[in-house]
Amino acid sequence: MGMVVVRGRSMEPTLREGDRLLVRYAAVPGVGALVVARFADGTLAVKRAAERRELRTGDPGWWLLSDNPAQGVDSRHRGPVADADVRGVVLARVWPSPRLGRHLTPR
Repeated sequence: MGMVVVRGRSMEPTLREGDRLLVRYAAVPGVGALVVARFADGTLAVKRAAERRELRTGDPGWWLLSDNPAQGVDSRHRGPVADADVRGVVLARVWPSPRLGRHLTPR
C-alpha cells in the first residue's frame, strides 16, 4: 500500500490536482479501474485501465486512457503498457475527503 498525489488535469473530473490517492501496489486491475503505471519513457501516471491490449512483442498489456483527453497523454499517444508497468490500483481518494457523487470506477 502507498499514497500518490495527483499532478495535472488529465483525470478530471474524477481526480483533481492535489488529490491524494491510496494505492495497492502489485494488485491486478480490472477494466475501468484507476491505475498507477509507468510509460516507456519513465513517466509515472494515474490513468484508467480501458481494455486489455497486446504489446508488439505479443505480451499482454493494458490500454490506459485519461478521463480528460484534451489534457492528458495516454495510450493513444504512447501505446499499450505492459502488465509489469502497471504498478498498482487506486483504491480510494483520501484527501480531500471523497467528493459526493464521484466514483473512481464506472458503475
